[in-house]
Amino acid sequence: MKQERIDYRMGVLESPLEIEASQWNALLALQPQPTPFLRHEFLSALAATQCASERSGWATRFVTLVDARTNTLAAAAPVYLKSHSYGEYVFDWAWADAYQRNGLAYYPKLVCAVPFTPVQGTRLIAVDDAARRQLAASLVALAEQADVSSLHILFPTQAESETLLELGMMRREGIQFHWVNEGYGSFDDFLSTLEQKKRKNIRAERRKVREAGVTFRRVRGGDATDADWRFFTRCYRQTYREHFSSPYLNLEFFRTIAATMPENLLLVIAEREGRPIASALVVYHRDVSTGGTLYGRYWGAVEHVPCLHFETAYYQPLEFCIEEKLALFEGGAQGEHKMARGFLPTVTHSAHWLAHPAFGDAVARFLSNEANLIHAHVDELREHDPFKKR
Repeated sequence: MKQERIDYRMGVLESPLEIEASQWNALLALQPQPTPFLRHEFLSALAATQCASERSGWATRFVTLVDARTNTLAAAAPVYLKSHSYGEYVFDWAWADAYQRNGLAYYPKLVCAVPFTPVQGTRLIAVDDAARRQLAASLVALAEQADVSSLHILFPTQAESETLLELGMMRREGIQFHWVNEGYGSFDDFLSTLEQKKRKNIRAERRKVREAGVTFRRVRGGDATDADWRFFTRCYRQTYREHFSSPYLNLEFFRTIAATMPENLLLVIAEREGRPIASALVVYHRDVSTGGTLYGRYWGAVEHVPCLHFETAYYQPLEFCIEEKLALFEGGAQGEHKMARGFLPTVTHSAHWLAHPAFGDAVARFLSNEANLIHAHVDELREHDPFKKR
Protein backbone atom coordinates (compact mmCIF):
# COMPACT_ATOMS: atom_id res chain seq x y z
CA MET A 1 0.00 0.00 0.00
CA LYS A 2 1.41 3.35 -1.02
CA GLN A 3 2.11 5.65 1.91
CA GLU A 4 0.40 9.04 1.75
CA ARG A 5 2.79 11.91 1.19
CA ILE A 6 2.57 14.62 3.83
CA ASP A 7 3.36 18.23 3.04
CA TYR A 8 5.09 20.21 5.76
CA ARG A 9 5.54 23.94 6.22
CA MET A 10 9.01 24.68 7.52
CA GLY A 11 9.56 27.52 9.95
CA VAL A 12 12.71 29.11 11.36
CA LEU A 13 11.87 30.84 14.63
CA GLU A 14 13.89 33.45 16.53
CA SER A 15 12.47 32.60 19.95
CA PRO A 16 11.17 29.44 21.63
CA LEU A 17 8.25 31.59 22.78
CA GLU A 18 6.96 31.52 19.19
CA ILE A 19 5.99 27.88 19.83
CA GLU A 20 3.21 26.88 22.17
CA ALA A 21 4.73 25.17 25.21
CA SER A 22 1.94 22.56 25.25
CA GLN A 23 2.60 21.59 21.61
CA TRP A 24 6.36 21.35 22.09
CA ASN A 25 6.12 19.33 25.31
CA ALA A 26 3.46 17.01 23.90
CA LEU A 27 5.78 16.23 20.99
CA LEU A 28 8.70 15.75 23.37
CA ALA A 29 6.69 13.25 25.43
CA LEU A 30 6.42 10.98 22.37
CA GLN A 31 10.18 10.62 21.97
CA PRO A 32 12.17 7.51 22.88
CA GLN A 33 14.79 9.49 24.84
CA PRO A 34 13.31 12.74 26.13
CA THR A 35 15.22 14.74 28.73
CA PRO A 36 14.11 17.61 30.97
CA PHE A 37 16.61 19.85 29.16
CA LEU A 38 14.55 19.74 25.98
CA ARG A 39 11.39 20.85 27.76
CA HIS A 40 9.97 24.13 26.55
CA GLU A 41 10.37 25.52 30.06
CA PHE A 42 14.13 24.92 30.06
CA LEU A 43 14.79 26.27 26.57
CA SER A 44 12.56 29.32 27.04
CA ALA A 45 14.25 30.09 30.38
CA LEU A 46 17.63 30.15 28.63
CA ALA A 47 16.26 32.66 26.12
CA ALA A 48 14.24 34.82 28.53
CA THR A 49 17.20 35.31 30.89
CA GLN A 50 19.58 36.08 27.98
CA CYS A 51 21.80 33.08 28.81
CA ALA A 52 21.25 31.71 25.30
CA SER A 53 20.59 34.71 23.08
CA GLU A 54 22.10 36.64 20.21
CA ARG A 55 23.95 38.75 22.79
CA SER A 56 25.64 35.66 24.26
CA GLY A 57 26.42 34.18 20.84
CA TRP A 58 23.48 31.76 20.82
CA ALA A 59 20.99 33.30 18.38
CA THR A 60 17.80 31.20 18.29
CA ARG A 61 16.91 29.63 14.95
CA PHE A 62 14.53 26.87 16.04
CA VAL A 63 13.35 24.80 13.07
CA THR A 64 9.77 23.52 12.94
CA LEU A 65 7.71 21.43 10.56
CA VAL A 66 3.95 21.97 10.58
CA ASP A 67 1.64 19.40 9.01
CA ALA A 68 -0.12 21.39 6.26
CA ARG A 69 -3.25 19.20 6.48
CA THR A 70 -3.89 19.59 10.19
CA ASN A 71 -1.90 22.75 10.93
CA THR A 72 -0.25 20.98 13.89
CA LEU A 73 3.38 20.78 14.91
CA ALA A 74 4.90 17.60 13.44
CA ALA A 75 8.60 18.08 14.20
CA ALA A 76 10.99 20.59 15.75
CA ALA A 77 14.63 21.05 16.70
CA PRO A 78 16.50 23.52 18.96
CA VAL A 79 18.88 25.23 16.53
CA TYR A 80 21.19 28.17 17.21
CA LEU A 81 23.32 30.42 15.04
CA LYS A 82 26.67 30.48 16.83
CA SER A 83 29.46 33.07 16.71
CA HIS A 84 31.83 30.97 18.87
CA SER A 85 32.22 27.41 20.19
CA TYR A 86 31.75 27.96 23.92
CA GLY A 87 29.24 25.92 25.91
CA GLU A 88 29.00 22.99 23.48
CA TYR A 89 31.24 20.25 25.01
CA VAL A 90 31.97 18.77 21.57
CA PHE A 91 35.17 20.60 20.84
CA ASP A 92 35.84 21.97 17.36
CA TRP A 93 38.33 24.71 18.23
CA ALA A 94 40.98 23.01 16.07
CA TRP A 95 38.61 23.09 13.09
CA ALA A 96 37.97 26.79 13.62
CA ASP A 97 41.71 27.42 13.88
CA ALA A 98 42.36 25.53 10.63
CA TYR A 99 39.75 27.65 8.84
CA GLN A 100 41.32 30.85 10.19
CA ARG A 101 44.84 29.81 9.16
CA ASN A 102 43.55 29.28 5.63
CA GLY A 103 41.78 32.63 5.46
CA LEU A 104 38.27 31.20 5.83
CA ALA A 105 35.51 32.11 8.27
CA TYR A 106 34.34 29.29 10.55
CA TYR A 107 31.73 31.46 12.25
CA PRO A 108 28.82 31.76 12.06
CA LYS A 109 27.84 28.10 12.23
CA LEU A 110 24.56 26.31 12.99
CA VAL A 111 24.31 24.14 16.10
CA CYS A 112 21.41 21.89 17.07
CA ALA A 113 21.84 21.38 20.80
CA VAL A 114 20.73 22.24 24.29
CA PRO A 115 23.08 25.09 25.27
CA PHE A 116 25.63 24.33 28.00
CA THR A 117 24.24 20.79 28.42
CA PRO A 118 26.35 17.75 27.44
CA VAL A 119 23.47 15.30 27.83
CA GLN A 120 22.63 12.74 25.16
CA GLY A 121 18.97 12.53 24.20
CA THR A 122 16.45 13.25 21.48
CA ARG A 123 17.37 16.33 19.42
CA LEU A 124 14.90 15.94 16.55
CA ILE A 125 11.48 15.73 18.17
CA ALA A 126 8.82 14.41 15.79
CA VAL A 127 5.48 12.65 15.60
CA ASP A 128 7.03 9.70 13.73
CA ASP A 129 10.18 8.54 11.97
CA ALA A 130 9.09 9.96 8.62
CA ALA A 131 8.69 13.43 10.10
CA ARG A 132 12.02 13.03 11.90
CA ARG A 133 13.80 12.20 8.64
CA GLN A 134 12.17 15.18 6.96
CA LEU A 135 13.27 17.42 9.82
CA ALA A 136 16.85 16.14 9.58
CA ALA A 137 16.85 16.78 5.82
CA SER A 138 15.46 20.28 6.45
CA LEU A 139 18.33 21.09 8.83
CA VAL A 140 20.90 20.05 6.22
CA ALA A 141 19.06 22.04 3.52
CA LEU A 142 18.96 25.10 5.78
CA ALA A 143 22.70 24.86 6.37
CA GLU A 144 23.38 24.48 2.65
CA GLN A 145 21.34 27.58 1.85
CA ALA A 146 22.56 29.74 4.74
CA ASP A 147 25.82 31.68 4.90
CA VAL A 148 27.36 29.34 7.47
CA SER A 149 30.46 27.16 7.54
CA SER A 150 28.84 24.12 9.08
CA LEU A 151 26.02 22.34 10.92
CA HIS A 152 26.58 20.44 14.16
CA ILE A 153 24.01 18.27 15.96
CA LEU A 154 25.32 17.60 19.44
CA PHE A 155 24.50 14.61 21.68
CA PRO A 156 21.67 13.09 19.60
CA THR A 157 20.49 9.56 20.22
CA GLN A 158 22.25 6.73 18.42
CA ALA A 159 19.18 6.23 16.20
CA GLU A 160 19.19 9.90 15.22
CA SER A 161 22.91 9.65 14.58
CA GLU A 162 22.26 6.84 12.08
CA THR A 163 19.63 8.94 10.29
CA LEU A 164 22.00 11.89 10.05
CA LEU A 165 24.75 9.62 8.74
CA GLU A 166 22.42 8.49 5.94
CA LEU A 167 21.95 12.15 4.99
CA GLY A 168 25.69 12.59 4.52
CA MET A 169 26.63 14.07 7.87
CA MET A 170 29.78 12.88 9.62
CA ARG A 171 29.56 11.11 12.96
CA ARG A 172 31.80 11.98 15.87
CA GLU A 173 32.03 9.96 19.07
CA GLY A 174 33.01 10.87 22.58
CA ILE A 175 33.14 9.35 26.07
CA GLN A 176 31.10 10.05 29.17
CA PHE A 177 30.76 8.12 32.43
CA HIS A 178 27.39 6.83 33.61
CA TRP A 179 26.32 4.94 36.73
CA VAL A 180 23.75 2.17 36.38
CA ASN A 181 21.38 1.25 39.21
CA GLU A 182 21.34 -2.53 39.36
CA GLY A 183 18.40 -2.54 41.75
CA TYR A 184 20.47 -1.62 44.80
CA GLY A 185 18.61 -1.50 48.09
CA SER A 186 21.04 0.92 49.73
CA PHE A 187 24.35 2.71 49.21
CA ASP A 188 26.09 -0.07 51.13
CA ASP A 189 24.46 -2.58 48.79
CA PHE A 190 26.07 -0.71 45.87
CA LEU A 191 29.43 -0.54 47.66
CA SER A 192 29.39 -4.30 48.20
CA THR A 193 29.65 -4.80 44.41
CA LEU A 194 32.91 -2.82 44.15
CA GLU A 195 36.44 -4.10 44.49
CA GLN A 196 37.70 -3.94 48.06
CA LYS A 197 40.13 -1.07 47.44
CA LYS A 198 37.51 1.10 45.71
CA ARG A 199 35.00 0.36 48.47
CA LYS A 200 37.53 1.28 51.15
CA ASN A 201 38.44 4.56 49.42
CA ILE A 202 34.82 5.68 49.10
CA ARG A 203 34.14 4.94 52.76
CA ALA A 204 37.26 6.88 53.71
CA GLU A 205 36.18 9.87 51.61
CA ARG A 206 32.73 9.93 53.17
CA ARG A 207 34.21 9.59 56.65
CA LYS A 208 36.48 12.63 56.13
CA VAL A 209 33.47 14.77 55.28
CA ARG A 210 31.47 13.55 58.30
CA GLU A 211 34.42 14.07 60.65
CA ALA A 212 34.74 17.64 59.37
CA GLY A 213 31.28 18.26 60.81
CA VAL A 214 29.49 18.54 57.47
CA THR A 215 25.85 17.56 57.13
CA PHE A 216 23.59 17.59 54.08
CA ARG A 217 20.15 18.67 53.03
CA ARG A 218 18.57 17.34 49.85
CA VAL A 219 16.02 19.91 48.76
CA ARG A 220 13.54 19.19 46.00
CA GLY A 221 12.91 22.02 43.57
CA GLY A 222 9.45 22.78 44.92
CA ASP A 223 10.78 23.11 48.47
CA ALA A 224 13.87 25.23 47.73
CA THR A 225 13.76 28.80 49.00
CA ASP A 226 15.09 31.83 47.21
CA ALA A 227 17.93 31.84 49.73
CA ASP A 228 18.79 28.29 48.65
CA TRP A 229 18.93 29.35 45.01
CA ARG A 230 20.98 32.44 45.78
CA PHE A 231 23.49 30.35 47.71
CA PHE A 232 23.65 27.71 44.99
CA THR A 233 24.29 30.41 42.36
CA ARG A 234 27.09 31.78 44.52
CA CYS A 235 28.67 28.30 44.57
CA TYR A 236 28.15 27.87 40.83
CA ARG A 237 29.87 31.17 40.10
CA GLN A 238 32.71 30.30 42.47
CA THR A 239 33.51 27.17 40.45
CA TYR A 240 33.87 29.23 37.28
CA ARG A 241 35.94 31.82 39.12
CA GLU A 242 38.36 29.13 40.28
CA HIS A 243 38.80 28.07 36.65
CA PHE A 244 39.29 31.66 35.49
CA SER A 245 36.16 31.46 33.39
CA SER A 246 32.80 33.20 33.11
CA PRO A 247 29.60 31.38 34.10
CA TYR A 248 27.07 30.68 31.38
CA LEU A 249 23.97 30.85 33.60
CA ASN A 250 22.62 33.44 36.02
CA LEU A 251 20.44 33.57 39.12
CA GLU A 252 17.40 34.58 37.10
CA PHE A 253 17.71 31.43 35.01
CA PHE A 254 17.81 29.21 38.10
CA ARG A 255 14.87 31.09 39.61
CA THR A 256 12.91 30.62 36.38
CA ILE A 257 13.36 26.85 36.11
CA ALA A 258 12.67 26.56 39.85
CA ALA A 259 9.29 28.14 39.19
CA THR A 260 8.45 26.32 35.94
CA MET A 261 9.89 22.80 36.33
CA PRO A 262 10.55 22.24 40.06
CA GLU A 263 9.63 18.54 39.80
CA ASN A 264 12.85 17.95 37.83
CA LEU A 265 15.25 19.66 40.24
CA LEU A 266 17.16 18.64 43.36
CA LEU A 267 19.58 20.80 45.34
CA VAL A 268 22.17 19.13 47.55
CA ILE A 269 23.31 21.62 50.20
CA ALA A 270 26.28 20.95 52.50
CA GLU A 271 26.28 22.72 55.86
CA ARG A 272 28.74 23.11 58.72
CA GLU A 273 28.10 24.80 62.06
CA GLY A 274 24.71 25.97 60.84
CA ARG A 275 25.86 27.66 57.63
CA PRO A 276 25.87 26.42 54.02
CA ILE A 277 29.32 25.80 52.55
CA ALA A 278 28.70 23.93 49.29
CA SER A 279 25.91 23.01 46.90
CA ALA A 280 25.15 20.92 43.82
CA LEU A 281 22.23 20.94 41.42
CA VAL A 282 21.08 17.71 39.79
CA VAL A 283 18.23 17.32 37.31
CA TYR A 284 16.13 14.18 37.04
CA HIS A 285 13.08 12.71 35.42
CA ARG A 286 11.07 9.57 35.92
CA ASP A 287 10.20 7.16 33.14
CA VAL A 288 7.71 4.33 33.44
CA SER A 289 9.60 2.04 31.08
CA THR A 290 13.24 2.77 32.05
CA GLY A 291 12.87 3.97 35.64
CA GLY A 292 14.25 7.42 34.96
CA THR A 293 17.56 9.24 34.89
CA LEU A 294 19.45 11.67 37.09
CA TYR A 295 21.84 14.16 35.51
CA GLY A 296 24.74 15.68 37.40
CA ARG A 297 24.98 19.34 36.45
CA TYR A 298 26.66 21.98 38.62
CA TRP A 299 28.53 22.17 41.89
CA GLY A 300 30.54 24.66 43.93
CA ALA A 301 31.86 25.38 47.42
CA VAL A 302 32.73 28.49 49.40
CA GLU A 303 34.86 26.60 51.95
CA HIS A 304 37.42 23.85 51.41
CA VAL A 305 36.79 20.46 53.01
CA PRO A 306 38.70 17.38 51.78
CA CYS A 307 36.50 15.11 49.61
CA LEU A 308 33.54 17.51 49.82
CA HIS A 309 33.15 17.53 46.03
CA PHE A 310 32.77 13.74 45.86
CA GLU A 311 30.19 13.66 48.64
CA THR A 312 28.13 16.61 47.38
CA ALA A 313 28.20 15.92 43.64
CA TYR A 314 28.37 12.09 43.57
CA TYR A 315 27.57 10.20 46.75
CA GLN A 316 24.54 12.21 47.87
CA PRO A 317 23.00 12.05 44.35
CA LEU A 318 23.80 8.32 44.18
CA GLU A 319 21.93 7.77 47.44
CA PHE A 320 19.01 9.74 45.98
CA CYS A 321 19.04 7.54 42.84
CA ILE A 322 18.91 4.40 44.96
CA GLU A 323 16.16 5.71 47.24
CA GLU A 324 14.05 6.95 44.30
CA LYS A 325 14.81 3.86 42.16
CA LEU A 326 16.16 5.93 39.29
CA ALA A 327 17.89 3.67 36.78
CA LEU A 328 20.75 5.86 35.58
CA PHE A 329 23.02 8.66 36.79
CA GLU A 330 24.75 10.56 34.00
CA GLY A 331 27.77 12.23 35.52
CA GLY A 332 28.29 14.89 32.86
CA ALA A 333 31.21 15.62 30.58
CA GLN A 334 34.67 14.08 30.97
CA GLY A 335 36.14 12.72 34.21
CA GLU A 336 37.82 9.32 34.30
CA HIS A 337 38.00 9.79 38.08
CA LYS A 338 34.30 8.87 38.10
CA MET A 339 35.18 5.25 37.33
CA ALA A 340 36.58 4.73 40.82
CA ARG A 341 33.11 5.69 42.07
CA GLY A 342 31.17 3.17 40.00
CA PHE A 343 30.64 5.10 36.77
CA LEU A 344 31.39 3.26 33.52
CA PRO A 345 32.46 4.62 30.10
CA THR A 346 29.68 5.25 27.59
CA VAL A 347 30.05 6.36 23.98
CA THR A 348 28.23 9.55 22.96
CA HIS A 349 27.52 10.87 19.47
CA SER A 350 27.41 14.06 17.46
CA ALA A 351 26.88 14.73 13.75
CA HIS A 352 28.64 17.30 11.56
CA TRP A 353 28.33 18.81 8.08
CA LEU A 354 30.90 21.22 6.64
CA ALA A 355 30.19 23.37 3.60
CA HIS A 356 33.78 23.42 2.35
CA PRO A 357 34.44 20.10 0.52
CA ALA A 358 38.19 19.96 1.19
CA PHE A 359 37.76 20.66 4.90
CA GLY A 360 34.90 18.17 4.99
CA ASP A 361 37.19 15.46 3.60
CA ALA A 362 39.95 16.34 6.07
CA VAL A 363 37.57 16.27 9.04
CA ALA A 364 36.12 12.95 7.87
CA ARG A 365 39.59 11.39 7.94
CA PHE A 366 40.27 12.90 11.36
CA LEU A 367 36.97 11.56 12.76
CA SER A 368 37.68 8.06 11.45
CA ASN A 369 41.04 7.98 13.23
CA GLU A 370 39.57 9.56 16.36
CA ALA A 371 36.77 6.96 16.51
CA ASN A 372 39.31 4.13 16.41
CA LEU A 373 41.20 5.69 19.31
CA ILE A 374 38.02 6.23 21.31
CA HIS A 375 36.87 2.63 20.86
CA ALA A 376 40.29 1.35 21.90
CA HIS A 377 40.26 3.63 24.95
CA VAL A 378 36.77 2.51 25.98
CA ASP A 379 37.82 -1.13 25.69
CA GLU A 380 40.86 -0.42 27.87
CA LEU A 381 38.78 1.42 30.47
CA ARG A 382 36.25 -1.39 30.67
CA GLU A 383 39.03 -3.84 31.40
CA HIS A 384 39.71 -1.86 34.59
CA ASP A 385 36.18 -1.24 35.81
CA PRO A 386 35.81 -0.89 39.60
CA PHE A 387 33.43 -3.77 40.16
CA LYS A 388 34.25 -7.20 41.52
CA LYS A 389 34.99 -9.69 38.80
CA ARG A 390 32.05 -12.00 38.33
